[in-house]
Amino acid sequence: MKLDQVVDQPTIEAERILLRPLRKSDAGLLSLYAGDARVAKATQFLPHPYPPGAAENHIARATAGDRSEDVWALDGSASGLSELLGIVTLARMDRGQSEISYWVAPAFWNTGLASEAVRAMIAANPQDVRTYFAVVFQDNPGSARVLTNAGFEYIGDAEAFSVARGETVPTWTYLYRFA
Repeated sequence: MKLDQVVDQPTIEAERILLRPLRKSDAGLLSLYAGDARVAKATQFLPHPYPPGAAENHIARATAGDRSEDVWALDGSASGLSELLGIVTLARMDRGQSEISYWVAPAFWNTGLASEAVRAMIAANPQDVRTYFAVVFQDNPGSARVLTNAGFEYIGDAEAFSVARGETVPTWTYLYRFA
């Protein structure tokens, strides 16, 4: 798949959640959760404080026809949970590869939702790639466990800039190869 080739984004069913494209009505919860310093500091790209209008801009980019990544909402409404519990993103790379990233709202940490979302992405492989990469900050071992429990293999240490922290942070890099 070429980097500029964008296909329709599927909805993916998991056990307790539905992974669906973002929609305008997600802006309020997206702003609330992304505005939590604990969430922002666990990601590379979320700023903290989360500025007014950022959620709407994020949704507009995620639903644009020329996007380079697909973003799914972890929707728990069918299980009696919130319509937005977190986000999972697949960023297109070259050579049949994507980078997966995810976050879950703190109220839903340690519930297995991130693991469920990552396993569903592996099962669906919606971008039809051969490889997923993932990067997590070394001070976030919970996210590393999500990856290793889903079959990702640790491939090395690196560093990445965290917008919320305003500094470069040590990372662990992981790889998942599709059979």
